Amino acid sequence: MKPLLRFARFSILLLAASLHHRVQAADAACPTELFKGTKLVYEDSFDAGTLNTDFWEVRQNTTWLVKVGVLTGSPSSKEFQEKKKASDDPSHAGLKPVIWLKKVPENFVCSMRVRYDAKAYQKGFPIFDLGHHIHTLTFSEKATTLVIKKKVETLAVEAPLFALNQWHDVVIELKKGTLLLKIDGKKHLFESKNIDMTGQAQIDFKAVDFGTCQIDHIRLWEGSW
Repeated sequence: MKPLLRFARFSILLLAASLHHRVQAADAACPTELFKGTKLVYEDSFDAGTLNTDFWEVRQNTTWLVKVGVLTGSPSSKEFQEKKKASDDPSHAGLKPVIWLKKVPENFVCSMRVRYDAKAYQKGFPIFDLGHHIHTLTFSEKATTLVIKKKVETLAVEAPLFALNQWHDVVIELKKGTLLLKIDGKKHLFESKNIDMTGQAQIDFKAVDFGTCQIDHIRLWEGSW
């Protein structure tokens, strides 16, 4: 075999091994307790300064910008709010920042740094919606509440809590029948036959009216067992 050809093949093998190692390292970093294996689907630290619209969808005409490596959401414009309030759909006036993370697997792990800023909690907000109105994690000063399909089942716990106006490290794991929520290392395992992401593929972030939402270093994995 000619030296140049041997070198080319050796380089390809090194590159393949390097890529395989990187994938293994990324998946090994997944903080899972529910899955035996994971596959990294999406990761973003927002250092590029732009929003990846393949994975994100801005809702209710709210304002979302990447500022200093952080995805930051604020309410819609006053003009849009007034127009919506005068329409037959006033509840979607964009008073609170709303954005969807798309392409979420049915069995998933999602880790991220999140911050909701507001003067006070609002009834029913802020939230993470795992599936649109399917598994709603609502935060207040004294409780974290999982509401399944709006009225099918409600599970409230005293911890972990999500405080306003400060950053939190959040990990969410979900598979059929089980939802594990971690906030700053504190965790609660929700179990119910009604927990099921079948047919769903998104996580909704919804803040408080006239508040803001900030998201940084988000990672999404597909889980297997």
